[in-house]
Amino acid sequence: MTLDYVIGVDCSTTAAKAVVWSSDGRALSEARSTFETLQPRPGWGEQNAEDWWSATSAAVRRAVQTVDTSRIAAICITHQRESFVCLDAAGKPLRPAMLWLDTRATAEVEKHGTEEVHRITGKPPNPTPAWYKLLWLAEHEPETLDRVGKVVDVAGFLVHRLTGEWTTSWASADPMGLVDMATFDYSDDLLRAVGLDRSRLSELRAPGSVLGTARDDVCTQLGLPPGLLVVAGVGDGQSAQLGTGAVTPGRAYLNLGSGIVSGTFSETYSYGREYRTLAAAVPGAYTLETFLGGGTFNLNWFVEKFSGVDTRALGLDLTPEQVLETAAAQLPPGSEGLLALPYWAGALTPYWDHHARGILLGLTGVHGKSHVYRALLEGIAFEQRMLTDGAEHALGEPVTDVIVLGGGSRSAVWCQIIADVMQRRVTVVREPESTCLGSGMLAATAAGVHESVSAAAEAMSGTACAYEPDDGRVPTYDRLYQVYRDVYPANRELFARLAAVTS
Repeated sequence: MTLDYVIGVDCSTTAAKAVVWSSDGRALSEARSTFETLQPRPGWGEQNAEDWWSATSAAVRRAVQTVDTSRIAAICITHQRESFVCLDAAGKPLRPAMLWLDTRATAEVEKHGTEEVHRITGKPPNPTPAWYKLLWLAEHEPETLDRVGKVVDVAGFLVHRLTGEWTTSWASADPMGLVDMATFDYSDDLLRAVGLDRSRLSELRAPGSVLGTARDDVCTQLGLPPGLLVVAGVGDGQSAQLGTGAVTPGRAYLNLGSGIVSGTFSETYSYGREYRTLAAAVPGAYTLETFLGGGTFNLNWFVEKFSGVDTRALGLDLTPEQVLETAAAQLPPGSEGLLALPYWAGALTPYWDHHARGILLGLTGVHGKSHVYRALLEGIAFEQRMLTDGAEHALGEPVTDVIVLGGGSRSAVWCQIIADVMQRRVTVVREPESTCLGSGMLAATAAGVHESVSAAAEAMSGTACAYEPDDGRVPTYDRLYQVYRDVYPANRELFARLAAVTS
């Protein structure tokens, strides 16, 4: 019997997707099931953790219906990072899960976000890691922590439902901000600060290790072969890095999604405000990651709130974004003097300023919708150049190849702008679901389909097309970049003053 198929699951912020992968990285079948995000107060983000399992179950069950399940060797999960749930002794949620995007713990960041915490975790002080939200719970909901049986990340929750074991990858748990990145083990000091001990957390294993086998009743319920291997995955960003094949020095992945996430590979540990450090999919290695909250989110905001482009009324088989992109492509570099600071969702790397906001600089009567749209594309490209330069400096070696994925990678105009602004080659992935593919690679390695993670990345990843910097546009963008990088520093104090007045 040939065991050469694997299942990759991506339980993201909005949905669970399951893909059955072949040994050469082809998607044989896939399915997706969505779930709801709750925002009971401004700045809060919560979900019902049971929805993670319901959606994952539904996606896996549908994905395997059209393939030969006897050939499936293993399953591996990637997931939204930093999100966690507090469970009782029976494994049932005590309260809604708190998500990575939840910013309620700003006071805890200001009080507890020290340089020592940054050194241990590799995460500059900000409200994203779960550690600060656990401190918030200790202050505002102490009864929840008093009743906690387990505190688990998304993968830990789903792995327990699959196997009955409380285990997770250290690369799934480390974004929570509880792991010492030098040892890939929990930090006892950080656990004591929130009143937890190791018995109330999942056991940590290396990425790509076998965590156990799926329970017989789960296999029957989901249509899986008995004894299916369950493999330790990584968070979605590290999985995207693996899925694009960017696991060697000199290459960076760039996910053009709602947020803009980029990562470079490092074999040694370092930390700095220019990036956040995460455990890579390759055991013992690291991902140096930059993050901009406003990516395609900014573009969607403009389309929905201001563009007024109704392609259906015009009888066009195009999206509003495609129409605006076509118009923006007719404009010269720099959008005729319009710059956009893309902090619609605040600033993370390298400023870590939740008071920062978006700016359109240079507006005149000549500017229209297409100018604003192009300025938004260019502003994100300028920001990414600054972020990649910072990570490059930390690595001590150049990043020459940027591999893009995500919804924005389908835009030829945007990809060319990024190449011109960053002055680097931009390559588009062959497989749009590269985040999910990364988990498939780990599953294939653990099951012996490929002999190593590197071999799996080589065999299962690929690219579709590439964009080279245009020598005619690069000088203009270089001069504009010198202006762009001064926009935030010139307005930093104003952002804080504005926040104080409006809060």
